Amino acid sequence: MEPLRKVSVEFENVSLAYGKTRVLRDASIAIQPGEFFALLGPSGSGKSTLLRLLAGFLQPQSGAIRVAGEDVTRVPPWQRNIGMVFQNYALWPHMTVRQNVAFGLEERRLARIEIDRRVAAALDLVGLGEYGARRPGQLSGGQQQRVALARTIAVEPKVLLLDEPLSNLDAKLRIHMRVELLALQRKLGITTIFVTHDQEEALSICDRVAVLDGGVIQQVGTPVELYDTPANRFIATFVGTINLLPGMVEQADGMTVFRSDVLGSLRLAEATARPGPAEIAIRPHAIRLAARDGAGDAGLAWTEGRVTQREFLGEFVRYTVQIARTELTADQPHHAGDPGFTPGAAVRVGINPAQVRLLRA
Repeated sequence: MEPLRKVSVEFENVSLAYGKTRVLRDASIAIQPGEFFALLGPSGSGKSTLLRLLAGFLQPQSGAIRVAGEDVTRVPPWQRNIGMVFQNYALWPHMTVRQNVAFGLEERRLARIEIDRRVAAALDLVGLGEYGARRPGQLSGGQQQRVALARTIAVEPKVLLLDEPLSNLDAKLRIHMRVELLALQRKLGITTIFVTHDQEEALSICDRVAVLDGGVIQQVGTPVELYDTPANRFIATFVGTINLLPGMVEQADGMTVFRSDVLGSLRLAEATARPGPAEIAIRPHAIRLAARDGAGDAGLAWTEGRVTQREFLGEFVRYTVQIARTELTADQPHHAGDPGFTPGAAVRVGINPAQVRLLRA
């Protein structure tokens, strides 16, 4: 199958409410042609609603939706040529795999020779060329997902929509299938929008991610931007594991200093931050632990604590460390033969100021 035409998708100030319940509030996103884009957020955040608005299954109360620069806000679904893979795959159990993939093409009344060509190409693309005579009940969950993808790809849509397509698979298969999804998307070059509540899925395969909460787009960025520079407290806590410490920002001798009961004074890299109440966000991997009597990196800010919990996670060990009345989570790489720290151990806790993110309270 040849690469499909790459198109842009734009949501401009899109809002939707059911009675007094606001589902989306002035949502604006610009998705680039050929981009693998994720809508990420907790249940009820509005991410699937955005997908259904783009597909044409719902109509916004205000705002505009554009595909390749064309306003499709009031265009009926069957005229948009947008393909959607549903969470439950929506396969016809009484039809063969080949018949399922051909269904949309037959509805478009294409010539039989063209239908057969597209079905064969789509099944080969997803690695199911030899499964055309089987029925969905004879396939594994991963194979059923591929059939749903093949059926959608066969109609050569302008945009591919994926509504939590991996949620019905077991953990190991989900990892395998998300890699396959990415490879397929890159091969087709089609603009793809992927809805998920699983941050690992979104961050591992998508070019950019929009994070929603309460119908509001909280931040749009690359996975690295969301992880390293969260725009607010919600992003910091939702994307990855985080430590949050309250305190005050002060300016002293031309430097920005964060003062807290836990760390005392910590010089921040953000030299222009305005004074006042704030929080700092610290990822667990940015915290270093050392023996109480051991030497520490002079470039880190050190304080003292005590290990209260240890969790071995294979590649790293996750520690809970008590500092005064506050607990911090610290992830340390695991190396064979290294005993690490046991609960009750007194430790030094080192924080790299360059890895600290300031969040305004």
